[in-house]
Amino acid sequence: MQRISDVMTRDVSSIAPRESVRRAAEMMDQLNVGALPVCDDKRLIGMITDRDITIRATSAGLVPDQVAVADVMTDQVQWCFEDQTVDEVMHKMGDAQIRRMPVVDHDSRELIGIVSLGDLATRHSAEVDHTLEEISSPSQPDRSKLH
Repeated sequence: MQRISDVMTRDVSSIAPRESVRRAAEMMDQLNVGALPVCDDKRLIGMITDRDITIRATSAGLVPDQVAVADVMTDQVQWCFEDQTVDEVMHKMGDAQIRRMPVVDHDSRELIGIVSLGDLATRHSAEVDHTLEEISSPSQPDRSKLH
C-alpha cells in the first residue's frame, strides 16, 4: 500500500493568521498556487484559498490590506498524516470535496507537507477519477461567515 509520504509535497509555504489578505494573494501569485495553509508558528489552524479571498473578502467589499487572513480563512480544515494510505486520504478528500489536504505531524499537529489531487494523479492514478468525481459534485454554499 502506498503511503501519503510517498506522494506528498514537503517544504510547503504557509501564512500566519495575522497577515493581510493582500499578502496571501501575493504569496499565491508568487508560488503559483490557489491555497495556503494558515499556521500559528508551525501549527496548522486553517487554510486560505483564492476562492476565500474572492468570495469572503472581495465580494463583501473588504479592503485586502486591512483584513487579516484569520477573518476569511477556512478554520474547519481537514488534514491527514504521512503514514496514512493514499486510498484512505483520497476517500477523505472526496468526502470533504477538497483538492488539497495538509499533512501534519501526529504529535504536534505541525504542518509537514501537503497532498493535492495533482500529486495523486501523477503518482497514484488508480482511484483519482472517482475522487475527482466526488470532489466535483455540487455542494451547498457556506454563507456562515458573511454575517
